[in-house]
Amino acid sequence: MNIFEFFKKFPNEESCRIHFKNHRDKVGVICKKCKGEHHYWLSTIQYYKCKQCGFRTSLKSGTVMENSKLPFQYWYIAFMFATSTKKSFSSLEIQRQLNHKFYEPIWSMMHKIRRVMCKADEEYKLEGSIELDEGFFVTVPNKEERKEKQELKRGVGSQRNSKVLVMVESELNPNQTNQHKANRIVKRLKMVHIEDYKHNTLSKELEKAVETKKTYLITDDGRHYSKLKGLVKSHTSINTKNLKSDKVLPWVHKTISNAKRLFLGIHHSIGRDYTQNYLSEYCFKFNRRNEVDIFDELLLCSVKNTWY
Repeated sequence: MNIFEFFKKFPNEESCRIHFKNHRDKVGVICKKCKGEHHYWLSTIQYYKCKQCGFRTSLKSGTVMENSKLPFQYWYIAFMFATSTKKSFSSLEIQRQLNHKFYEPIWSMMHKIRRVMCKADEEYKLEGSIELDEGFFVTVPNKEERKEKQELKRGVGSQRNSKVLVMVESELNPNQTNQHKANRIVKRLKMVHIEDYKHNTLSKELEKAVETKKTYLITDDGRHYSKLKGLVKSHTSINTKNLKSDKVLPWVHKTISNAKRLFLGIHHSIGRDYTQNYLSEYCFKFNRRNEVDIFDELLLCSVKNTWY
């Protein structure tokens, strides 16, 4: 949806409210008091009323907009910006576009939307041939880490580096003849912010992200990957000492480099406590790059009662 289509479809606050209610009715409303699923709509006060206990639920309650005082049109514009391009928009830029006085509510809104994207990708698992590797993203340490006033280290062990586990579905392309392009076709991907590369951490995240019984894992020969063999159907460990890593694991390294450029160019710096939100936004948009209406999918995800 481009900006002309958006304002043609949602010219004012009321049109956004009506559209949001229609999507909420499709998903259904669950009463917070008795868990009832049948409600009346009180049009005069814009509330749902539970048929079982009479408890009233606002249109925003139980959705991503809960406790937000921002108008529906603000949220819809944010949904449009979040899904209309391959890139991203910073919260500061959204604030400028909305001409809103305060930064904090816009920042909070954008991170709520990113958490919805994270929940949406958690509903499925990767399977088949999967490339796996780690990436190190430069982030801003949280307040507790800054208070310690430790001398910053260099390299992999730096306090500014956040560890990210990257998993990409890919398969060999038998028709690839161009030696400058990857010989594998990419499908879906997941990126997870982790604290360390210990076996327990890796195995836990792997079991949550992939169908282990249907997975053919491809990694480098790092020691922290050696114990993953028993978790998946097949594990191929490749020594990359004399090989170019972008040939062995092409899409993992493209994903890491593209995500780093995106974060640096759009956000300039990201807080360590919110790294997963930015990663989830990148994955959500990449995994739905071929879908026609990603806007409606994000909206449906935003009204799911079980997530809030």
